[in-house]
Amino acid sequence: MRKANPTSGRKTAKAKTRAALSAQQTIPYVAMHPDGVCKLPGGLYTKAVEYEDINYSVASTEDQTAIFGGWSSFLNYFDSSLPFQLSFINRRSHSRSRYKVNIPQADDDFNSVREEFTGMLKNQIARSNNGIERSKYITFGIPAGGIVEARPRLERVEADVMGNFKRLGVPCEPMDGRARLALLHSQMHPGNREPFRFSWKDIPQTGLGTKDYIAPDSFDFRHSRLFRVGQYWGAVSYLQILASELSDKLLAEILELDAEMTVTLHIQTVDQLKAIKTIKGKISDIGKMKVEEQRKAVRAGYDPDILPPDLITFSKDAAELLADLQSRNERMFLLTFTVVNMAPTRQRLENDVFTVGGIAQKYNCALKRLDWQQEQGFVSSLALGYNEVEIENILDNTDFMILLSQAQSDRAILARQLGISEHQLSYITHSNAGEGLLFYGDVTIPFVDRFPKGEIYNLLTTRPEDLKHEARNE
Repeated sequence: MRKANPTSGRKTAKAKTRAALSAQQTIPYVAMHPDGVCKLPGGLYTKAVEYEDINYSVASTEDQTAIFGGWSSFLNYFDSSLPFQLSFINRRSHSRSRYKVNIPQADDDFNSVREEFTGMLKNQIARSNNGIERSKYITFGIPAGGIVEARPRLERVEADVMGNFKRLGVPCEPMDGRARLALLHSQMHPGNREPFRFSWKDIPQTGLGTKDYIAPDSFDFRHSRLFRVGQYWGAVSYLQILASELSDKLLAEILELDAEMTVTLHIQTVDQLKAIKTIKGKISDIGKMKVEEQRKAVRAGYDPDILPPDLITFSKDAAELLADLQSRNERMFLLTFTVVNMAPTRQRLENDVFTVGGIAQKYNCALKRLDWQQEQGFVSSLALGYNEVEIENILDNTDFMILLSQAQSDRAILARQLGISEHQLSYITHSNAGEGLLFYGDVTIPFVDRFPKGEIYNLLTTRPEDLKHEARNE
């Protein structure tokens, strides 16, 4: 597996003797361990958790307030020594769905009904949003001197992160080493519907490393604003946030596109005292600029109270940010927002990038292509917690939550396909025994079987566990 190197007009003797880099060397991690701990360059160790988002956009006002406050507290957990990455990955779904429809068979005359209903649900899952599967991951890392030091600390952070998710009512699942490798494999093999085949016991038998199982046939980063992974074209862009107030539909509209893409947010929390000191310094600088402008106005014979509009805007925004940091329990975050589009043809890729740029422009943001940084942007989009793109936006909790709290989940799309609410959907996909939906005309009613157990119940029940219990008693 080889990676094409960029060529230049002049080839020196040193360039002629330099060996071509392999595709494996582009992948930035040092080692992946079976428990999911990944070692990155610079002594950084990371772990990842897959989660599902809450459908913020259709929640009631009270629920939105509760979700907003819960997510804000969740973000405050991460201090300046704990950087994290949020990955939103849209990819063509494999033949096997992420969701299992749990309607077990029973020894009665209703299995045909169960099979028909199960088949209908599976077909709706397969057809939902043109086969685009949406996944969300959080990757966090800590610097450490070795794996022995890093592992217990990461396990503690992982437990806290999952506890915070569960308090928010967000389903989540920790990722072991194989799951993380499968995710990386899917990111580097766009359009590939083949399942990931890997086993830890194969490594000593074959002599291959983990990168050999996930690396594509080739990388080509010779273009300044494009790259190729295997037969697919890709482009990395970054989002420049120009709006004074973010919309809560920006991320949702980007992720609803019928396109393969990875939206990556690298977040670094700024120490609270350092953030306040930095903002105070900026306010002081703005004050000096005001004095200079007033002196110029006096010398020119103009009214000194008339200041440039940009200066007034910057002064107001800085004062509001300082007030938020000091009195509203807000934190400052440095955000790197990148979008990686992938497509089988160059024309389709340009169309997808243009569409995403239009959405960003609608919400007063700018999507700009990375020039001669496509390789750095691509490796930064991998769910490793590794960032080589130092293009940062400054956000506080409120702006960050407006940006995050609305991404639609696959469950919301499936519920829309079935014409039912997400609450009603939970009675099918995450139901307990005795729960289900009653369809009467156009009305859908969730129900819970609370029939008292007794002689009549034993005669009527079709639940497999009750039938087995009754057979044992006989």
